[in-house]
Amino acid sequence: MYTNHRSKAAAVREAHHLRKRYAAQSVAWLRLCDAYLPRIDSSTIWRYSAAGTAGLAQGWKLHIPATIFTAVKVLERVGPLLDERGVLFKAPASLDELAKLNAGIFYGYSQIGKCLTIYPPSDAEARKLARALHRLTRDCVAPSIPYDHRYRPESCVYYRYGSFIEQTVEKDGQVKLAIEDPNGELVPDRRDLASPAWAVNPFVDLKQLVQKQKASLLTTRFKAFRALAQRGKGGVYQALDFSTMPPRLCVLKEGRRHGEVGIDGRDGFWRVEHEERLLKTMASNGLRVQSVYGSFTAEKHFYLALEYIEGETLEAYLERRCRRLSVASVLRWSIALAELLAEMHRLGWVWRDCKPRNLIVTKNGTLRAIDFEGACPIAKPDPFPWGTYPFSPPESAAPFHGQSRLPEDLYSLGKIIFLLLAGRVPEVDIEPLGDLRKGVPAGVCEIVSELLHEDPARRPHAQNVKKKLIDEFNRLTSIGKRNR
Repeated sequence: MYTNHRSKAAAVREAHHLRKRYAAQSVAWLRLCDAYLPRIDSSTIWRYSAAGTAGLAQGWKLHIPATIFTAVKVLERVGPLLDERGVLFKAPASLDELAKLNAGIFYGYSQIGKCLTIYPPSDAEARKLARALHRLTRDCVAPSIPYDHRYRPESCVYYRYGSFIEQTVEKDGQVKLAIEDPNGELVPDRRDLASPAWAVNPFVDLKQLVQKQKASLLTTRFKAFRALAQRGKGGVYQALDFSTMPPRLCVLKEGRRHGEVGIDGRDGFWRVEHEERLLKTMASNGLRVQSVYGSFTAEKHFYLALEYIEGETLEAYLERRCRRLSVASVLRWSIALAELLAEMHRLGWVWRDCKPRNLIVTKNGTLRAIDFEGACPIAKPDPFPWGTYPFSPPESAAPFHGQSRLPEDLYSLGKIIFLLLAGRVPEVDIEPLGDLRKGVPAGVCEIVSELLHEDPARRPHAQNVKKKLIDEFNRLTSIGKRNR
């Protein structure tokens, strides 16, 4: 189950190389920022060019997206042009901040890809700049920007109409950024629209091509009607699959090309395609995971159609409950979860994202697991951290030296069992479970304590945990029968 010395050494070298590459890019980015973006606003994530204001309160902004590995190339190419033209523009102060922008969960979904924001002083200058920037960046790879208009098909230049200055309006009890409508009234500057209906698009005279949407399974077989989640690497949508009669509900997972590229170079496309391979492997070996209905590419993004599991996440289920689960109910779910992990580990995989949000409580009260994008082979551990605090162990973010990732799943299992019994997730200093809830068998407390051990090597394997939990469940239920 564990890696051999040679594969460990290769993984360590790979991690070192990738971190070194990213560090070099980060230094180069700061050097370029010093040259083209000397103004620092310590209250924001942005650095600004030496140019003053754009001279407008609002207008057409240009955006150029980039990944953490193409941002330097983009700024090297467009910086001299923008500097020569004396145009106001901004960019994130570091590549770490660009990574957060591209994730879509730290600064908002609408901010994905907005590496450079350019404020042309007039519509005429906006047209000239868009043409020049398109030529300079046409071979760059980057995530697409949600909601913005694209300058040309396949272009790395996007645009939207919005505010150039800080002006706000109160709407529905909230203070929002605003623009002025033709009547002189301040209205919300909506980030989910590329432009208001009354704004005249200055780029249409450039004969911008409007591609007809190509026929694909996204427009024929599958019809998405509800967004379940959206972020830089892609969205998750509830959809109808019209390949059956009547149509069946399904889940569409979108993996965006160049979306949320990490230090390892993997984007959303890679992760969803990786999940498909893993789901098919596990299903072919008898593990009950989401059924794969199909997969396809559309507009260069990867889509995976999966079985829709009716129910709610364990996280949502626990949040709406007023009372804790019975110890017997907890043991049933814990046994099922330990069995799932034991089977995954037997097949040579580590989940790495075992958490209540990735467990569905079905209508009949069983647990089903979802989301395996971050799973990695036991024999080839991923050198970079994955998972979600507080269900990932402290050592997951430590420097990679070829260590097995398998104990991460075991720690997550312990955290979930603790949560189910105590009603809360333990923090750094883990209190004895028996002190937080009476009636928990001593054997169960001991199992949880071992799973949460700070030494990964001391955590018991899932198969052994399953056997011990079954023994404790049988002992508990037999006592209950005798007491009736």
